[in-house]
Amino acid sequence: MTEENRGASAGSPLEALVVTRLFDLPRERVWRAWTEPERLRCWWGPKGYTSPFARIDLRVGGSYLFLMRSSGRRQIWNSGVYREIVEPEWIVTTDWFSDANGNPIPASRYGLPGTWSLELTLTVTFEEADGKTRLTVREEGIPPGVAHEMAGAGWNQSLDKLADCLVKEKQS
Repeated sequence: MTEENRGASAGSPLEALVVTRLFDLPRERVWRAWTEPERLRCWWGPKGYTSPFARIDLRVGGSYLFLMRSSGRRQIWNSGVYREIVEPEWIVTTDWFSDANGNPIPASRYGLPGTWSLELTLTVTFEEADGKTRLTVREEGIPPGVAHEMAGAGWNQSLDKLADCLVKEKQS
């Protein structure tokens, strides 16, 4: 795996968080790692978190529900609804912090700083790049400052884990 850009945008209220990676695999493989629950559980969540639960109904109007659990047993649920799906090119979803049933809850309930939108927009693109895949994650609705920095670090750590999972999968 190679990395193209580990950065995220600076975090003003008008900017989205954007993280881009280049994976040395065809985009169909990266797409499957993002859209198949058993593969997503391998990498979802930042360093120190596992993902013991992932439900995906991959269709426009379908929903997802993911659980991140820290080594200290802290649990954070995320859910959303698929708005656009063009396989294997892009996915647009709503995204929110939720309870275990997928009901939206404020980010403050998980102790996150800042005033978060109750519903975020997440766009993930999978671009073909000479047999490799350029993955771009764009998330809108994160408050500026510390929350934006934390979200950027979380996405970068999650994509590090995705890279590791894809390498292990490629080797087996």
